[in-house]
Amino acid sequence: MKPGFGLIRSTRNGPLLLGAMLAATSLALAPIRPACAAGTVNVLYAGSLVNLMEHGVGPAFDKATGNQFQGYAGGSVGLANQIKGKLRKGDVFISANPKVNTGLMGAANGNWVSWYVAFAQSPLVIGYNASSKFAADFKSKPWYQVLQEPGIKIGRTDPKLDPKGALTLTLMKQAETFYKSPGLSQKVLGAPDNSAQVLPEETLVGRLQSGQLDAGFFYSTETSDAKIPALSLPPQIAPKAVYTVAILHDAPNAAGADQFVAYLLGSDGQNLLKEHGLTLQKMSVSGDASAMPQDIKAIVGKAK
Repeated sequence: MKPGFGLIRSTRNGPLLLGAMLAATSLALAPIRPACAAGTVNVLYAGSLVNLMEHGVGPAFDKATGNQFQGYAGGSVGLANQIKGKLRKGDVFISANPKVNTGLMGAANGNWVSWYVAFAQSPLVIGYNASSKFAADFKSKPWYQVLQEPGIKIGRTDPKLDPKGALTLTLMKQAETFYKSPGLSQKVLGAPDNSAQVLPEETLVGRLQSGQLDAGFFYSTETSDAKIPALSLPPQIAPKAVYTVAILHDAPNAAGADQFVAYLLGSDGQNLLKEHGLTLQKMSVSGDASAMPQDIKAIVGKAK
């Protein structure tokens, strides 16, 4: 017989060896268990909410309910595309733009979302690194002039994948008229998909803090959370993120998703939103309100 394929020799340690081999075989043949344990709530959320979700809402939700928050951050449009393409599965979806949800509604879009609640806002601001050689200029010159200075490194998100990136383009076009400066957008941003500036949303804050960037386009909740110096923009041209939340169709943990949304929209969740620099707004429901869980419907109705 070939080595390794013969009968096991009977020795004093034979029963022990046989038991070990049987145990190893049993482990090898055991079914692969899902990565997420029971009670885990998978939340796909806009990358501008990383600190809020990972250090605020997530841990507080776990403590209050006994569930386990598991988050995944990304550009809202990019996440929606992954959901539609069945590349990423989740229980809850939080977007920074209500329009993203419409791309997940209806039979043609897979019926991934039947309703969503808009619950908070955050305006676009210019954030800068306090240690940057351009920091002093931001305190003494118009922001749009500083962003045109030679050598300045600017960060923003992809307008095709993230609402913030799209709002950045809108801001700069409106700034051209507001400041009577034709061509300003091109001078500051270059092409819409300028690879020297466009970065993943979830990495933008870290790159600015580490000195890889001098300045960037952020939501106020990001700069507030990370203690980043920021310049507010004139309300006439400053676009805002409008955050929405929905439970995804066929959520693996529908009960946990219900609990998470109820917590987020409830008093404790709302207090955390304010602590992290978000502006609360009157909650509004879009889509099929009758499909909402009763406890969430009660919370939204009470807030009106």
